[in-house]
Amino acid sequence: MIAANDLRPGTKVEVDGTPYLVVEYQHHKPGKGGAMVRTKLRNLRTGALFDRTFRPDEKLAPAPIEERRTQFLYRQGGDYVCMDVESFEQFVVTGTQLGDAGAFLKEEMEVTIFFYHDEVIGVDLPVTVELTVVETEPGVRGDTVSGSSKPATLETGAIIQVPLFIHVGTRVRVDTRTGTYVARA
Repeated sequence: MIAANDLRPGTKVEVDGTPYLVVEYQHHKPGKGGAMVRTKLRNLRTGALFDRTFRPDEKLAPAPIEERRTQFLYRQGGDYVCMDVESFEQFVVTGTQLGDAGAFLKEEMEVTIFFYHDEVIGVDLPVTVELTVVETEPGVRGDTVSGSSKPATLETGAIIQVPLFIHVGTRVRVDTRTGTYVARA
C-alpha cells in the first residue's frame, strides 16, 4: 500500500478498482484543520483527468500494470496483431485500445504495451517515427513560402500536414505525441 503522502507524479495507483496515473501532486496545509494531499489523476483506461483530494494517512493500492515489450506484426481489419518478444506469443489489440497510436504503427516496429489485468490500457511509441508519404498533392514551382502546408497520407494511413516541398515517396519524421511533421528523414 502507498500512503497518500508518498504519491509523486508518475506513480500508478488503483482507486475504486480503476487504474490511475498521478499527473500532479500537492501537499496542502491550510491554516485551520489537517493537512491534505491534492492530486490530479489520469484514468489509464479512458485518459480522462480529474482532481482528487486525499488525507495524508490514507492508503492507496499500487496499480498492477504490466509492461510487455512487443513487436507489431500486421493489421487485420481494424485490429492489430502483436507478438511478445520474450515469449513469442501472438495477441490481438483492437483499434480502440490503441487509440491514436495505431496511426503510427509500422510493421515490425517494437513498442511497449501496458496491461491491467490482461486488458490493454496503453502503448508507448517512440517519440518520432519515419514514414513514407504515399499520397499528397504535387508541389508547384515557387512553393517555398514558409508556413504553408498541405495534407499528406502516410504508409500507415495517417494523414498529417506537411510543407509544400514534400512529394510522394519522401520519407518524413513524425512526432507520435502530437501527430505533426518534424523533418525529412
